Amino acid sequence: MCMREIVAFCSVVIAIIVVQLSNPSGAAAMNGCDTNCASCHKLDKQEASEIVNELNPGLSVESVQVAPSKGLWEIVVKSKNEPKGEKAILYLDFSKGNILIGKLIKLKTKENLTDKRNMDINKVDYSSIPIREALYLGDKNAKHKIIVFTDPDCPFCKKLHDELKKVIAKRSDIGFYIILFPITKLHPDSLKKSKTVMCAKSLQLLDDAFDKKPLPEPSCTAKIVDDNIKTAEGLGLTGTPAIIFPDGVLIRGAMPAEEILRLIDKQ
Repeated sequence: MCMREIVAFCSVVIAIIVVQLSNPSGAAAMNGCDTNCASCHKLDKQEASEIVNELNPGLSVESVQVAPSKGLWEIVVKSKNEPKGEKAILYLDFSKGNILIGKLIKLKTKENLTDKRNMDINKVDYSSIPIREALYLGDKNAKHKIIVFTDPDCPFCKKLHDELKKVIAKRSDIGFYIILFPITKLHPDSLKKSKTVMCAKSLQLLDDAFDKKPLPEPSCTAKIVDDNIKTAEGLGLTGTPAIIFPDGVLIRGAMPAEEILRLIDKQ
């Protein structure tokens, strides 16, 4: 999932040239560079901001560094309208004449270098997330505990919840803190359902909600749900589901059990 300003670009698998900027003197020859490309090619945050502004004035530049592929700069951007939202990566060639949107794939290993960097730049502080009143799925003594923000009326959350059950069926060393985060703009009834679930602190009621079964009225004020909304917004979350791994890696959206296991095993 990507920010709205660049969502149209994010389905590109191989990096493609998107825009040719007006910089006729920028096609500098590569001859004469040593192994340290940055010694003869310079790009600071201010200049990168000016270039990115021509592509999309709604994006701000967070950082600039040499990309894993020689001849390219990596520019980290995010939406000016969502200062805590998701960050993304653009590539700029050393001529400063071409912006590239897409993903760098290392041919020898088939590793997606762009996805790996996206995980790094979008990490959050796992320890800052209150989990004391979260629902818990799995063995309480599990070594790896993953945080999941979910909405009882979200169909993708239902899909992810089924995958979480597959994970704990395979591995007793992985557990999940389930935090109710109702997206009321999309699901008007989700706030009341979330409060019903949290008043009872019941995973069964959450399952019932996912299965579209009727739920009773909340039996308490369930202030924790309101606190969850503030926590999620503070993390820059605007939708569900969202998965936060112990190392702070944030994944927006559902993912299969096999991928969850792969990321845990990498840690």
